[in-house]
Amino acid sequence: MPDPEHALSVDTARPAEPTASTNGFDHIAPAQSAALFRELAAGKVIVRDVYNANRAELEANPLYNLLYNNLSHFRVFYEHLGSELVFNENGAFFYLRENTDEDSEEHDENAFRVQVCLLLIGRYFARSGRDLEYLGRPDAGLRDEDVDALEADEEYRDILRAARFEKGIGEALDYLGKRQLLFRTGPKRYFLSSAGMHFLQQLVQEYEAREETAR
Repeated sequence: MPDPEHALSVDTARPAEPTASTNGFDHIAPAQSAALFRELAAGKVIVRDVYNANRAELEANPLYNLLYNNLSHFRVFYEHLGSELVFNENGAFFYLRENTDEDSEEHDENAFRVQVCLLLIGRYFARSGRDLEYLGRPDAGLRDEDVDALEADEEYRDILRAARFEKGIGEALDYLGKRQLLFRTGPKRYFLSSAGMHFLQQLVQEYEAREETAR
């Protein structure tokens, strides 16, 4: 039989007050959290450095710093929303991965379209005799003449149409830009973000591994 005094003490005990160490919401502004959610829910990656067109340079991304400094909190928060917050240390970026299979078809299509864009850009750049690393530099990347050449190439246009980019390379570049895989530095000048470079390098490594296995 339970001790009545013990039962009474449990029933009437006041719950512990939440502290900053146990409740991440106490020191995160709602506006910051909402801005972060909008970015991630739109399918964007959150990269460490973003391009400031006014200053023509990369600068620290406050949303990345918010995530990095409160990683445990946001991992639990997005887990409760049915997603996994993934941190890629090599590429210095975050993104959301769904924990359910409901959106797997849409996710697969988005991943396919990103891969097509990156591989096409990488293939063209390599064929021009340039190191792929220059694609990730604000002072290099794709120039006006590169975009014009990609637009004029019938093979590339067919590849893009197969990935549902009916309007060509411009639409494909906008698609990458909306996900922060690429930054625009001019009307027809672009370079890949750290996340874009990471995914491109992964695709190149996978392609090279398949080629080596086929020999």
